[in-house]
Amino acid sequence: MSGVIRVRADNAEEELHSFCQWLRDEPYVRLHAVIMLISPGHGGPRPAGMFDVVKLVIDAEFKILNFGRAYVAWRATRRYASPLTVERDGVGITLDDGDPEVVSRVIMAIGG
Repeated sequence: MSGVIRVRADNAEEELHSFCQWLRDEPYVRLHAVIMLISPGHGGPRPAGMFDVVKLVIDAEFKILNFGRAYVAWRATRRYASPLTVERDGVGITLDDGDPEVVSRVIMAIGG
């Protein structure tokens, strides 16, 4: 199944940029997804509630569990990581834990 996954981190742009780069460096994710960092507007102040978003356009071979594994690996490199909100097909979840078991269950809820 192909589709789109969006990831945001409210008020934590540095974390989101770091996670985006991590995804770009993950061979499996890079093979099965186009990874983009989308910024609402360029320069100047942003309207309230407007944040950067990582957008993954995934192909039919993409396995959502590999996204979860990439998140867990990235999270382990951070002293403190802000929660990330992941959305797919209108279903959004917030990841604020690096426990692989918790992440696996939550990620499977949005990806089947």
